[in-house]
Amino acid sequence: MPQEYIVVINLWWFSSPTVLLWPQLTKDFCPMAISLYARLSASVPHLAAQRLSSLFLTSLETASPASPSWYVERHHNSGQKFDMSTMATMARFWCSLLLLWLCYLVLSPVDSSPVAITHLPGFDGPLPFSLETGYVEVDESNGAHLFYYFVESEKDPKGDPLLLWMQGGPGCSSLSGILYEMGPFRFDIQGYRRGRPTLLYRPETWTKVSNIIFIDSPIGSGFSYATTEEGFKSSDTKAVKMQVVFLKKWLHEHPQFLSNPLYVGGESYIVMIIPSLALEIHLSNKESGEEPLLNLKGYFAGNPMTDDRFDSAGTIRFFHGMAILSDELYEFAKESCGGNYSDPPNALCRESIQAIDNCTKDINLSHILEPSCEKIWSPRIQQATASNKTSSGLRVESLAGDDLMFPFKCRRDTYQLSYVWANDEGVRESLGIRQGTKGEWKRCALDIPYTRDITSTLEI
Repeated sequence: MPQEYIVVINLWWFSSPTVLLWPQLTKDFCPMAISLYARLSASVPHLAAQRLSSLFLTSLETASPASPSWYVERHHNSGQKFDMSTMATMARFWCSLLLLWLCYLVLSPVDSSPVAITHLPGFDGPLPFSLETGYVEVDESNGAHLFYYFVESEKDPKGDPLLLWMQGGPGCSSLSGILYEMGPFRFDIQGYRRGRPTLLYRPETWTKVSNIIFIDSPIGSGFSYATTEEGFKSSDTKAVKMQVVFLKKWLHEHPQFLSNPLYVGGESYIVMIIPSLALEIHLSNKESGEEPLLNLKGYFAGNPMTDDRFDSAGTIRFFHGMAILSDELYEFAKESCGGNYSDPPNALCRESIQAIDNCTKDINLSHILEPSCEKIWSPRIQQATASNKTSSGLRVESLAGDDLMFPFKCRRDTYQLSYVWANDEGVRESLGIRQGTKGEWKRCALDIPYTRDITSTLEI
């Protein structure tokens, strides 16, 4: 709820003569009002709040002569003494009316209002693509809302596929996919010096040929939030259910995309739930028969996690294939472990796994040809570079001969720019982030309560 909305209520309430005359009424009223304010700040959309606030204040202005302010003015002008018992009754009446109105706002289901964004802080000029952000409530009892970014296809929005993209983690924000992977804008890393980073258009964006919903899932990641502690508790299976609810509600609000081919996908850990999500959508279409049906055509996965045993074996085979492991060590591990590297069955296997770990501990697992290093803003790095004279105050080490030519020593260092940008108040306002629903934005909120109850996506 916007600050000015609360201020409007408070200005009327605390300027009321009855409240000034009976402070004990405010003492009784405030705990209830504060509790309702807390819930309203997370559940009442900006536009709906403005409309209801306007209607309520208008009703006060046109109220009958039973309003407390009219009563005080009338008796003051006529020189009559105040009837204190009557005034107290009227004060209680208006307290009750205000509380009932607040309860109506809290309990009434109000759909989220998407925000159409034409400009973003850090981007020069209007955006050359269609961007929308918004919230979809997926658990009413706990006020759980999933936040999303929606970018229309630049080619043919009516006919191009509709993609639902989720980031890994679990707990990473889909903003990372937008900024660093296949979204329509990215940071000007080369030109960064300090402060809010500049945004540049990415011409190879996937949104050239597809409509993409970038979703912050599960609850607690990115700008998604809940109004209760229980609402933040999630799991693989719970996330699947919420995604289906999200898609149905989102398509209900965007019926023009109902016929578009639908694909669901993501990367890294989140791929553990992708096949289950596709199956859940299929079963929902088949069993419920509820309209609208989701036009699912397939799913996709990027650098997926699939199964501990399969993934561990694949990693070791990769290291050997890239000549990081010797033939002798690889064959010894293969023989002693029997292919089971994730749960070593004997002492010889554990010994070989330890030797492999020692050989690869300094390897950047995300890109073996790039260096592995600490986060650039770690205390040790900052202390070591305190005398650095670069204007950014960050360690800058160009990699000669590297086609990427990014100015930071490590690719992951550039992730810090997303913290600067997403925690900027102007950016949050532009994105339509609800005030009070999220503290510091994190690229990956790995501390959310999450149960990994899908252990494999494969039949081994």
